Amino acid sequence: MTTMPFPAREYLPVLRELTTAFAERLRTGDPAAKVPDCAGWTLADLGTHLGNVHRWAAAVVTTGEVQPQNFETGADAELASWYAESAAILLDALDAATPEDRCWHFGGTGKTKAFWFRRQVHETAVHLADSGSDHLLDPAVAADGVDEVLTVWLPRVTRWHPAPSLDAPLALRATDTGDAWTLHPGQPPALGPAAEPAATAEATARELLLHLWKRTATPPRLSGDTALAGQFLRAPFTA
Repeated sequence: MTTMPFPAREYLPVLRELTTAFAERLRTGDPAAKVPDCAGWTLADLGTHLGNVHRWAAAVVTTGEVQPQNFETGADAELASWYAESAAILLDALDAATPEDRCWHFGGTGKTKAFWFRRQVHETAVHLADSGSDHLLDPAVAADGVDEVLTVWLPRVTRWHPAPSLDAPLALRATDTGDAWTLHPGQPPALGPAAEPAATAEATARELLLHLWKRTATPPRLSGDTALAGQFLRAPFTA
């Protein structure tokens, strides 16, 4: 079973690994290649977006305050190098930060800098998958990403979308890590103690993560009330 979230500083080597893989994808990929799970985007658009997200998150972490967003500013240099510089700015900001210090963020958890260590790992992991990279995501990291969707994004989903409907308990299970989450009815549904579920959705942690982010992946195997599970899993949970 995975301990989630990780201690904040344990995310740093994971983030360094993921950003390095993403920079390599930008160096070797076709900038004009379409990104199927990001409608209308090319690989260059994806790299520009993620680099700007890193720079924005670094500014938030450094100041502790909300910062204006501009995720479309073009690279000043060759894209892969500019992205690598963006990642280095973020890693330096996080490395210098005290995770327990107060900091603005958009989630429903405590307002500390620790949020950004985790958030930038999963932002990068999902976009690395979007890029078509063959990088293998650590199953424990993927399970933590599932947990982030359910504990950080889902409780705040009404900021972006109507709350998804759930009429009875639903269990999500990661077949490779053994982690499991039980969602209970509510507005929106929320994690609660393990209970006999009306339905179960099972997949690897990475497949669950990508499915929750509405990316292309092998769909979870559903059992029990498959209509209940399918309706819930089709709903958007994130911005």
